[in-house]
Amino acid sequence: MNSMERKLRQHAASIFQSALKAADPVEAVLRFLRRDGETLIAGARRYRLDDFDRIYVIGAGKASAAMAQGVEKVLGSRITDGLLNVKYGHGAPLKRVALNECGHPVPDQAGVDGARRIGEIARQATARDLVICLISGGASALTPSPVAGITLAEKQLTTKLLLDCGAPIQEINTVRKHISAFKGGQLARMAAPAALISLMLSDVIGDSLDAIGSGPTVPDHSTFADALAVLDKYRLRARVPSSVRQRIEKADGETPKPGDAVFRRTQNLVVGSNRLAVDAAAHKARQLGYKTMVLSTFIEGETKDVARMHAAIAKEIATSGRPLRRPACIITGGETTVTIRGNGLGGRNQEFVLAAAIDIAAMPGVVVLSGGTDGTDGPTGAAGAIADGQTLLRAAQAGLDAHAFLARNDSYHFFDPLADLIKTGPTRTNVNDVRLILVGAEGNK
Repeated sequence: MNSMERKLRQHAASIFQSALKAADPVEAVLRFLRRDGETLIAGARRYRLDDFDRIYVIGAGKASAAMAQGVEKVLGSRITDGLLNVKYGHGAPLKRVALNECGHPVPDQAGVDGARRIGEIARQATARDLVICLISGGASALTPSPVAGITLAEKQLTTKLLLDCGAPIQEINTVRKHISAFKGGQLARMAAPAALISLMLSDVIGDSLDAIGSGPTVPDHSTFADALAVLDKYRLRARVPSSVRQRIEKADGETPKPGDAVFRRTQNLVVGSNRLAVDAAAHKARQLGYKTMVLSTFIEGETKDVARMHAAIAKEIATSGRPLRRPACIITGGETTVTIRGNGLGGRNQEFVLAAAIDIAAMPGVVVLSGGTDGTDGPTGAAGAIADGQTLLRAAQAGLDAHAFLARNDSYHFFDPLADLIKTGPTRTNVNDVRLILVGAEGNK
């Protein structure tokens, strides 16, 4: 690796860190929630604290514990009680709100127990109470509450089938809402008639409220018919457990829709998003001297295909100076999907970098980085990976066949011996992924 690649790698890491800092959950909450004496200000609304007998804090997500730190800074001892479901290892020191660690991305019994207790807190709230709900990425899996007649194991299998077939998170959530007693506005139904403020750290492309954490406090626009269409699209109707299929086919007990009275006292606020993280990354790239372009924060699709598109842009910059002249930085956000065809270990960010590395092989002065803002990419301890034009050469010298590793979805074991995994540890936030292409100045080839 020459000095140019080392410099580009250092810059890529610095740009990614800037994105993570912008997505800090505590700061995100404090931007939207503050207190003026005995008045709580949430976004554009004001709440007289004297109007409430009790204040509860509930919710779930990888970043919800850090979000609760922000709420505790604002409300302190005014908080009566609270409980959050968080992913294992994603806790934070709290004084008034309890934490329940549980499984993600596949739900477990700890999640079921925590969701039940969260529901009990919501149901005990009265019209004289305020419920603050904190939702961030991962909340769907972290609040498993199967409807009667469906077991946790059956819901786990359904989730796994959807994940393995490459269904995007919106479609997965459409199914999960309709086999859950918690999602799709049903937590708001539990909390009514209490006043409800829901603060959301969005990990959803476009920040659609009903998709963030499967929208437990938001009117649900999806239906049982939509859920059935998802199963049919991926030919899963006959493969999901019979209890799930029968529940969705029967279509009994629809989720609350727009206009339902349960939302009369509900306020939903998006306090952080992928867009903010990407904007911060772009600002840092410009400070480092790169001509910078944010292509989109709406990137979806099969990871390998998206990676090839990014690599093609790197080639265009290097050969023609379009859409930017060197030194250039291209940034994208969003969330791709991986269709599992092998039995390897990895995640969408690592697979993205591996696929891109194949296409930029032997190109001088090009670096690609992709990382999950939550610090965990798939079922691994890495946030993502980084590669340059010499990665495949170094891999071949180590006896690693990039194409074979990609074919079996084994990106983690490809990058690990090369020391090219990005390991941040749990970041306590989650606003989708950030992808970078850096193309160095031409004179430094």
